[in-house]
Amino acid sequence: MPPRALSPSGLFLIDKPEGPSSFSVVAGVRRRTGARTGHAGTLDPFASGLLLVLSGAATKLASCFVGLDKRYVTDIDLRSRTTTGDREGSVADVHAAPLGGELEERLEALRGEIELPVPAASAVKIGGERAYRLHRRGIAVEMPLRRSRVDALDVISYSDGIARLDLSVSSGTYVRAIADALGGHCTSLRRLEVGPFRVEEADPERLIAPAEALARIGVEDDGESAADGRP
Repeated sequence: MPPRALSPSGLFLIDKPEGPSSFSVVAGVRRRTGARTGHAGTLDPFASGLLLVLSGAATKLASCFVGLDKRYVTDIDLRSRTTTGDREGSVADVHAAPLGGELEERLEALRGEIELPVPAASAVKIGGERAYRLHRRGIAVEMPLRRSRVDALDVISYSDGIARLDLSVSSGTYVRAIADALGGHCTSLRRLEVGPFRVEEADPERLIAPAEALARIGVEDDGESAADGRP
């Protein structure tokens, strides 16, 4: 019998609601299972959707899952920018929303390989300190550019300056940066997919065995992270 901290081992698919941080969701799973617990990519507190939570011995597989592509749906208010790129920030400027044709031109410029500044309210380290901590203290810094890939950026609806978009992006892409580049800010954000995993599959009681989780992303399991694979 393996040590409790390494069991149960596997992957939980969690549908995070708006409000709590990703870390609090992970902590809740840890309290419930008593096992070592980690994640494969956070969501901002205001965002909802799919979190991949690794349990027990499977936590050492995190590197296999953090680089997976993501799919989101987001509402972007194109009438104003904020200091954070989302509804949590202060309004930075107000302007007229683009017409439909102009919006499509902006979207087209953001499809494919892009390079955008990392949002100021992010966990990226600037001079050894998290950017969001500097931002909270009102310290303005030049944020680094991040290269990413936008495979799809489609309009679901556009009315009264609010665009609902469906986007598929590479890992590490900041949707808030895309919103800012479009001239607006995110008012909602929901993660629908992480690689082959979909939010419709989310079930906090179901533990996906390491071998099954790895097989779905095309990685062979070496058997060392399996533990017992059961809750």
